[in-house]
Amino acid sequence: MIVGSISENIKIEKRVAITPDIVKKYKSLGLNVYLNKGYALHLGISDKKYEDEGADIIENQDEIISKSNALLQMSILSDDNINKLKKEQLLIGVLNVYSNEKKLKEVTKKKVNCFSLELLPRITRAQSMDILSSQANLAGYKAVLDSFAYFQKAIPMMMTAAGTISAAKVLIVGAGVAGLQAIATAKRMGAIVFATDVRTASKEQVESLGGKFLTVEGAENLETEGGYAKEASEEFKKKQEDLLKETLKKIDIVICTALIPGKNAPLIIKKDMIDVMQSGSVIYDLAAAQGGNAELTKVDEIIDSSNGVKIMGETNILNKLPVSASNLYAKNMFNFVNNLFNKEKQNFDINLDDEIISKTQVK
Repeated sequence: MIVGSISENIKIEKRVAITPDIVKKYKSLGLNVYLNKGYALHLGISDKKYEDEGADIIENQDEIISKSNALLQMSILSDDNINKLKKEQLLIGVLNVYSNEKKLKEVTKKKVNCFSLELLPRITRAQSMDILSSQANLAGYKAVLDSFAYFQKAIPMMMTAAGTISAAKVLIVGAGVAGLQAIATAKRMGAIVFATDVRTASKEQVESLGGKFLTVEGAENLETEGGYAKEASEEFKKKQEDLLKETLKKIDIVICTALIPGKNAPLIIKKDMIDVMQSGSVIYDLAAAQGGNAELTKVDEIIDSSNGVKIMGETNILNKLPVSASNLYAKNMFNFVNNLFNKEKQNFDINLDDEIISKTQVK
């Protein structure tokens, strides 16, 4: 049996699905690994490094698609390559089922088995495969670093003979994995950190990291059974707006991380809120690619508001940390494949009684 992976379009996606150390793990299962020439050269990883671990480097990408029993990717294949998939093949990656719904329906009609890892259930057995957590962790960290780089003042409190510099005040919107890592990173760098989330259950986590949780009066725990945030009522949104508008008057940096699976990102920081912020403040919107949590956000642009606030957000912030992100993703991917592969029969066993398999399969 063969697992294969072909290069992504590195202008859009620099992460890879298989790293050299993971090749060994696939080989230990009895699987062959096919990769195209120059697969991870952009990450400084030579073909020889893969070959030394037992991978086969194939010149022609079409051969990899044709011969692989399972194609392991970061994102969905291009239209041309999608058309080359055959019945009973497996396509595994972050396929973004909501935005690629039409394309995936065509693929599944061909009896190609598609598995999208962002659909993994939040159960203990799936933790080692949880790509959303591993990638969001890095995204929260990097968003803090990038926003601090654009902020033109020192972050920690500094006491000097010439006087004292006050610590920067940071607000984290959304206390999921990315938000919690953002809190931890900002605290480590000496900032005073506030956080808000529709899930009141996150209050304890925020406070354990040294952040101050902003509680909306009469708030309910807006959390799905899977542990994700769900959409708030209009009454909650109004109370949250009032609290945020008052808080933002004294905030230097805002990191937005709030997302709702399968929907556009909720609009939380409106223009009238940005208007009360201090000149020189920075908003980093991690939800930019899903529409943004801030009203003025534009993907891959740095917007200067009329009162001197910078608003920034990128299509894929993890393209700035592709080596670390690939290392984590490749491990998540292997753990998923390992669960899917029947070692005794030496084939892929699509056992729909397994919640991990049934929830991630694209129907």
